[in-house]
Amino acid sequence: KQDTLGNTLGKDFDCDFLILGSGITGLYTAYQLADLGSVIIVTKSDLVESNTAYAQGGIASVLDQTDSFENHIQDTLDAGAGLCDPEAVRVLVTEGPDHIRKLIELGAHFERQPSGELDLHREGGHSHNRIVHAADLTGKEVELVLVDAVKKKNVQILEHHTAIELITQYHLQDQLKPDTAPPTCFGAYVYNRKSWGISVIRAHSTILATGGAGHVYLHNTNPEVATGDGIALAYKAGAVINNMEFYQFHPTCLYDPGRRSFLITEALRGYGAKLLNYEMQPFMHNYDQRLELAPRDIVARAIDAEMKKTGATNVWLDISNRSTDELIEKFPNIYATCLSRGIDISKQPIPVVPAAHYMCGGVETDLLGRTRLQGLYAAGEVASTGVHGGNRLASNSLLEGLVFGSRIVEDIKNKKNSNQPISKVKPWNKEGLENPEEWILVQHNYAEIQKIMWNYVGIVRSNLRLDRALRRINLLYDEVMDFYKRTVIQNKILELRNLTLVAKLIILSAKNRKESRGLHYSTDYPENRAPSRQNTAIVRTPTNDFQFLDSGES
Repeated sequence: KQDTLGNTLGKDFDCDFLILGSGITGLYTAYQLADLGSVIIVTKSDLVESNTAYAQGGIASVLDQTDSFENHIQDTLDAGAGLCDPEAVRVLVTEGPDHIRKLIELGAHFERQPSGELDLHREGGHSHNRIVHAADLTGKEVELVLVDAVKKKNVQILEHHTAIELITQYHLQDQLKPDTAPPTCFGAYVYNRKSWGISVIRAHSTILATGGAGHVYLHNTNPEVATGDGIALAYKAGAVINNMEFYQFHPTCLYDPGRRSFLITEALRGYGAKLLNYEMQPFMHNYDQRLELAPRDIVARAIDAEMKKTGATNVWLDISNRSTDELIEKFPNIYATCLSRGIDISKQPIPVVPAAHYMCGGVETDLLGRTRLQGLYAAGEVASTGVHGGNRLASNSLLEGLVFGSRIVEDIKNKKNSNQPISKVKPWNKEGLENPEEWILVQHNYAEIQKIMWNYVGIVRSNLRLDRALRRINLLYDEVMDFYKRTVIQNKILELRNLTLVAKLIILSAKNRKESRGLHYSTDYPENRAPSRQNTAIVRTPTNDFQFLDSGES
């Protein structure tokens, strides 16, 4: 039993592969790596708690004869506003169908037509029906199937553990000149949320699969675990962080003040739902010829504009043209949840607002998931592969986790255990730490960060708003980092440290993009959708913090 005066040193671990995160990317990668060596999964909460489990819509993939890879590629490039890496998109699209079939082999039950063919939905930005789904609970279906598959393998699972810091050459006992060594990851320091113990986990390869950072914003669709941990860990270790200004706001989150956010899947619009303004009039024809099926950045800005015209708190999403039986069959979770909150969607429009949903930037990787640090990989929402560019195409996210998680496995196979040997690692230094009384003051910073980001760095931005946001975040950043250095490790202080860092990265990236493109819309610059491959890349070096790299330099 631990007291509250300090952290003890917990049990140390050695493994071949350390995976941080237990969403679709972490689980699918662990399932495959278990055949190559010992695997440890570290997850902050229960194994099934992740963004994946809350994904409603489905997985985009070309599985119909009337569709084609070129169609899916073009739709993805169009949504990405000129910033996608075409080769990364081609990898995603062409390798995707095999992984859908693998999920089905593992036991995933996706909706089918009476003929037995997969029942494919269409969502915004897609030119064809290509969304594989399990009613409106696709993520949960996939998560549970992969959890079951992983538990049958040689995988050790550490639930309720949080990574504190990645282990690099600076943490080694037998490295005299770390500045001359290539940047390398040797595992992670991990905090046990139940015992307060801190462990060293040494690994030949470490995979970041930590998901996004939705809780950096006041209104978001993410579970509480989404606090940008992987971004913060990678940045502190010296990885390159790309395009953090591109945070996707889902256009339709249930407007229900005081209650937990609830996503209304884009598939509902694909099924015929119409957006109405506060006067109950359709408005999407004023913004895009694709109407409700325009890409998410366009729909979110259209809703934001309509709300600002009248000062309305929300707009409406109307699917009452469909029967009750149809809606219960196709969208049982949405129907039941809305009904529990007093809304019968077969008879009443749904009040909706945009909410922060998905991080399109992240840790820079190549097409094999490799980061700037040897031995460190990243895949899924935490990674910046070039697939999403300036705006993610709906339902490409779960596909990305499958495809690039598998590519990490292939790269590790080809290395044939040539990764760095596990070295002697210094124990976590807890000397001089205390539990200061000002904790009650600092914890209010969490809510303050969310409000600053929502008010100044949201759907529509300006130079003035970003300058104000940066001044406020800089003050909070200094307070939080000072507090972190002096206090005992707790989960909340780790999350606060990570959120503060992610907020600063988003603001700096947004200030550095002198154009409106994709999800970054500034009133000071005209929108630009001409081809571009200019990334905003930030890195931390031993001598400089928050250093921008020129495009191509990283």
